[in-house]
Amino acid sequence: MISPAVTNIIFMLVMMQLSRRIDLENEQNIMYIRTAYVISIVSAYIVYQIVKQKIIAKNDLTKVKVISPKNPMKPEESEKVTYMTVKDYDLDQINQAVKGIWTGVAMMGFMHFYMKFTNPLFMQCLNPIKGALEHNVTRINLWGVKAEGELQRPFKSAGFLDAFTKKPEDQQKTASVADVSSNEPKIVELNDEKATATVAAE
Repeated sequence: MISPAVTNIIFMLVMMQLSRRIDLENEQNIMYIRTAYVISIVSAYIVYQIVKQKIIAKNDLTKVKVISPKNPMKPEESEKVTYMTVKDYDLDQINQAVKGIWTGVAMMGFMHFYMKFTNPLFMQCLNPIKGALEHNVTRINLWGVKAEGELQRPFKSAGFLDAFTKKPEDQQKTASVADVSSNEPKIVELNDEKATATVAAE
């Protein structure tokens, strides 16, 4: 399956070429664009709800260790470590995606109806459904792609500034761990050879 990052570039280039060929001042064309955007929003919401039901049905209680990176604006703060089940993690990702839809709707509504810009609406008219179909949680729970590599939970952030603010060793710290009871041995992170030797001796 082609990476969403690649399809985003291809999609953007295609839409840019189409925007030059379509009369975005024509009222009929504007109505078509608005209709396409609404259909895209509704379709994306439906996809997320279907995925949400599949997540609930699977009820995967495997634990996922999530390490939130340090805030670059507050270097004195330490990393925040949380444990979530796969079910809760995926549902949280879906909820964030749905919130993202409504945020996008608010922005597009402001730019299109208040500022009278049609081109941004045209460029984004199919993005909601595209994003829903290519979302990591959708690929795992709807398309059946294995949660490996880039789809291993917790997902790597796709933020532009992550490459500058998150060190490679920080990314290696994130890991998925099996659900264990309190009677079983605790999971210990070994950071140096001395600690490894100590555990081996025990």
